Amino acid sequence: MITRTAKCSCGQLRVICEGEPVRVSVCHCSECQKRTGSAFGAQARWPRERVRIDGPSTEYVRIADSGNTVFLHFCPACGSTVWYQLETQPDIVAVTLGAFADPKFPPPRFSVYEGCMHAWVAIPGDVEHHH
Repeated sequence: MITRTAKCSCGQLRVICEGEPVRVSVCHCSECQKRTGSAFGAQARWPRERVRIDGPSTEYVRIADSGNTVFLHFCPACGSTVWYQLETQPDIVAVTLGAFADPKFPPPRFSVYEGCMHAWVAIPGDVEHHH
């Protein structure tokens, strides 16, 4: 079984994921743009039982555009957001794609909040588009 490790910038916070993700997606909502400092957020999700989290994290809780609560976990030393959970999916862990630093990571299959997508962004491939 494949194992992937995501790490913060300083390496103190790590998330080890077993098997393939159950979902890989990009989100264009304004909160993901602010969280990442980029035009969108990209993440992969795994069932909680296939994830091991090593190292301390600080939690930031916010309300998503959907109205649901999001529990974001970032490294207290370097500030990198590495993983989060959604109130509506407590058995799922979402891990930020950039934390894997793997250019061969599986591509996204979902693109959400495209109503907030920057005009210059193009999502290639066979992706479900949600406005």
